[in-house]
Amino acid sequence: MNASLNQAIGIDIGGTGIKGGRVNLDTGELTSDRVKFATPEGGRPDDILSVVAHILGDLEASAREHLGVCVPSVVTHGMTRSAANISPDWIDFAAEETFSTSLNHTTHFINDADAAGFAEARLGAARGIAGMTILTTLGTGIGSALLVDGELIPHSELGHLELDGTDVEHRMSNAAREREGLSFAVWGERLTSFYAHLEKIFSPELFVIGGGISAQHAEFFPYVRISTPLVPAHFLNNAGIVGAALLAAEHLANAKRI
Repeated sequence: MNASLNQAIGIDIGGTGIKGGRVNLDTGELTSDRVKFATPEGGRPDDILSVVAHILGDLEASAREHLGVCVPSVVTHGMTRSAANISPDWIDFAAEETFSTSLNHTTHFINDADAAGFAEARLGAARGIAGMTILTTLGTGIGSALLVDGELIPHSELGHLELDGTDVEHRMSNAAREREGLSFAVWGERLTSFYAHLEKIFSPELFVIGGGISAQHAEFFPYVRISTPLVPAHFLNNAGIVGAALLAAEHLANAKRI
């Protein structure tokens, strides 16, 4: 595969699925098929590494292509510092070094919701928005990204805020909706308490909602009764892939200048 300079590969590691694709860095659109596999049981780093290698093989990836991987973890200095809905083996794990060496492919890691937020700020629903935008991903858990004047403030982890005695993601994620068999109306009422709480703390200009369920936004947005505008992610469930690719290209290009 002859890699174009305006393309990069993004891979999104989730609690239930791992997906990836080649991304046009100018538009954010996928220029390949999206490749997806189930997350191996337990979500251990070595098992997920094997899936990532398989995805790169399916994409016929070149080692010259920028590769970004987003993961449900706080990521600092190439290390994954936490683990949400994946194995605790990811905690304080040298992710970038391990994956880069094993794959023979320089790899940049970032938090999954931060990746989605970056994609939406650069090329999607939050592009050009002044002030604060909050992106949340509603999936196996709840991820979040804070954006101020289009700039990412990483590591927000708002899904772990405690309301009514528990982390909000335990009651308000899409997985919780499915597990409890909640109607969209009841789920929307729960989400209202979460987003209303965020309104009081941050006074955002906009909420952007990502995750697979964002494709069904018309089913539950009417039940989320808040003052701040609520919009679906432009890239829907591909936002993590897009953001991981964009950030990898930017990070690795900057590294070459140093």
